[in-house]
Amino acid sequence: MAIPTTISIASTPNSFEYAAAITTSDTVSLTGITRAVYVGGAGNITAIMSNGDAVLFTAVPVGTLLPIRCTRINATATTATLLIAMY
Repeated sequence: MAIPTTISIASTPNSFEYAAAITTSDTVSLTGITRAVYVGGAGNITAIMSNGDAVLFTAVPVGTLLPIRCTRINATATTATLLIAMY
């Protein structure tokens, strides 16, 4: 078997196509369903998952890449900062 010399996005499932800063809100959803959320400032995160469940992630450290599929990050109970949606 030959070793591939090129890599496409389709063959790299752990890569991301684009990213956007997250503005937390209890009512306004993100522009799509994330593949992950980057945490730039430590704290708690209340995420609305793609199935509609609310989940509280506590004490998330700086630099964490949470591999979650969510539609919103609630402002209530979210203390983490500098959040980036990875799509």
